[in-house]
Amino acid sequence: MTHLLEVAYFSDDVAAMADFYKQLLGAEPVAASEDMAIFMSGNTKIFIHKTYEAGEGEMPPENHFAYPVEDVDGACAALEAAGLRVEVAPKDYYWGRSAYLRDPDGHLIELNKPEAYKG
Repeated sequence: MTHLLEVAYFSDDVAAMADFYKQLLGAEPVAASEDMAIFMSGNTKIFIHKTYEAGEGEMPPENHFAYPVEDVDGACAALEAAGLRVEVAPKDYYWGRSAYLRDPDGHLIELNKPEAYKG
């Protein structure tokens, strides 16, 4: 994991969050709708999502960090061999292949191979 890929925030007020990050970063979002806004900070995406009720099989709307990996399954196997616990096994989503684990304080961490990941 060479860099932070994404910081994901879930909010009931996407517009207020987008206004805050627009002021903080001095930049417009690179993509936006009523339910989301995406800002770039260097190579890191700040992804603001509208909070939602998770359906069956969906990830819950929980703030998290995402790190890019070339091989999600291999990274999970290596982390588990080192004694870490993967909470959500590798799975294909519309944004790429991801798996999830938690740090000792319970923060959600995503390991992700985006569709266009180049390493």
